Amino acid sequence: MSNDSAALYAKSLTGPFVLAGPCVLESRQMALDVARELSAIAQRLELTLVFKSSYDKANRTAATSFRGPGLDMGLAWLAEVREATGLPVVTDIHLPEQAERVAEVADVLQIPAFLCRQTDLLVAAAETGKIVNVKKGQFLAPWDMKNAADKLRSAGNGRFWLTERGSCFGYNNLVVDMRSLSIMRGLGAPVVFDATHSVQLPGGQGGMSGGQREFVPALASAAVAAGASGVFLEVHPDPDNALCDGPNSIALSKVEVLLTRLLALWSVPSAG
Repeated sequence: MSNDSAALYAKSLTGPFVLAGPCVLESRQMALDVARELSAIAQRLELTLVFKSSYDKANRTAATSFRGPGLDMGLAWLAEVREATGLPVVTDIHLPEQAERVAEVADVLQIPAFLCRQTDLLVAAAETGKIVNVKKGQFLAPWDMKNAADKLRSAGNGRFWLTERGSCFGYNNLVVDMRSLSIMRGLGAPVVFDATHSVQLPGGQGGMSGGQREFVPALASAAVAAGASGVFLEVHPDPDNALCDGPNSIALSKVEVLLTRLLALWSVPSAG
């Protein structure tokens, strides 16, 4: 594992952290602009922040949905973001053969929720030595994430995060069981709460997903109070015109207020 990735994991064990950025890489300039603003916010708040964005959204609702710039261009943009801002980077992988290539740029490899049971993908990510962030599938109980944790450890990597992003609740809806944060923390890894995907309405607009971004602050606050070590936020300068996940993304202009609120909650001694 690179020194940068190891240091980031050590920080995640002792203090709060945030994964934030646009759902997908829409343009090089937009990625740099958002990353620079997030870096400035993180410095003002003295908060560990990881820039997140996807080079390819392989699980979009419709075949015509915007997916991103692809692996080659996307990794080039992420490398530039990392160099320009000093922020660590996290991005998704969808195939085992992508792991080694993405690990050349990213500090954290993320396993999408729909793929959290894919053994070959988990093993390939673990074998890079980078931190692996595994999103809990909407179809899984929190205790079932033990199997994902065991797969990573069996591949020789005990440095990973487990992310709660809501569970299926009927059609086109998700619900968050805050107990899952405690349950997954008991598996021996820092737990992240994906506040923006948890308010998503999957497929809720027919050819695309909807969302209820107005509930992000309440759910994020509840998750921090319940013991989440990190919070995941999809952030966009203009969510209403985002090319992916706009309905559940929060405006860049509102990020600092939300993070200030979360830091106040993180500073409260745990009762558990």
